Amino acid sequence: MKLVPKEFLDIFFRYFLLILLPLGGLWVFYFILTPFTVYPIYFLFNSFFGATLEGTTVYVRSIPIEMIKACIAGSAYYLLLIFNLSTPEIKINQRLKMIFFSFLIFLVVNILRIFLLAILYMTNSPLFDILHKLSWYFGSVLLVIAIWFFQIKIYKIKEIPFYSDLKFLYKYSILTKRK
Repeated sequence: MKLVPKEFLDIFFRYFLLILLPLGGLWVFYFILTPFTVYPIYFLFNSFFGATLEGTTVYVRSIPIEMIKACIAGSAYYLLLIFNLSTPEIKINQRLKMIFFSFLIFLVVNILRIFLLAILYMTNSPLFDILHKLSWYFGSVLLVIAIWFFQIKIYKIKEIPFYSDLKFLYKYSILTKRK
């Protein structure tokens, strides 16, 4: 049997990262992405309405808009990372570009979502509750999937997350007959 150590090491490293990163409650995502979400929100509100910032709460006309972990959406970023790292045959430079690109798209859309929902909240719009729930329960998942399919098209990805790795491992497993 001919071993293919490079591919096995690649699988091991990618899945090791996927297991390691969420330990401790995705704190890495929140630590890095909270300032990248809060400060642009503050900047937008300060530019249009005048605002103050205290921690992760933006005050607009004395109305507090608190950015909790759910607003930052660390789990959505992790899902994008799962799609990326569970897909084989992507060169490291391309993989890093894809991660950065997908995170940036999600970040921009998430900032706009928070900004628009906060405006609805500040104006006591009856649409706030339903749009907030729809964007939370369905919007973020659909956005992650849309970003992933967009990347598949742009970067011409042929492999399937998880499935391609499982197919490769099965090919070299003891479950297959050798000639």
